[in-house]
This record gives sequence, C-alpha cells and structure tokens, in this order.
Amino acid sequence: MDLEQLIDGRIGDGMVKMGEMTESQVRQVLKAQSEGDSRLFGEIAVDMEFIDIGSVIRYMEQSSTPGFSSQS
Repeated sequence: MDLEQLIDGRIGDGMVKMGEMTESQVRQVLKAQSEGDSRLFGEIAVDMEFIDIGSVIRYMEQSSTPGFSSQS
C-alpha cells in the first residue's frame, strides 16, 4: 500500500465515522483508484455522488482539529 492509498483509506474511514459514506461506497472509490483512476478520494466520491464538496470540507476541518482522529 502506498502513501496515497493510506491517506485515501483514512479519508474513507473518516467519512464512514462521520456518517457521510457507507463502507461499500468507500470500497467503490478505492476500487476505482486501484483500477487506475488517479484522482483524489474526495474527487471520485463527489463525482460518484456519494458525497458533496461540503462533506470533504467538513472532514478536512474536523481532521485538523486537535483531538479528532479518523482512526479512533
């Protein structure tokens, strides 16, 4: 697993914990990446209409907040 996949997995975990995505949706995004889609996790998830850009922004705000961890 490379660094980009690790980061994308964490974003996926965070989206599930926030109730923004299901585990199945996260797997679909990761599958798209593994099949050659080079876009960022959030870009693919928005394009697949699993989330909106606001969800990505909320994740980024929370993940940069002290005490928040998407890996709880």
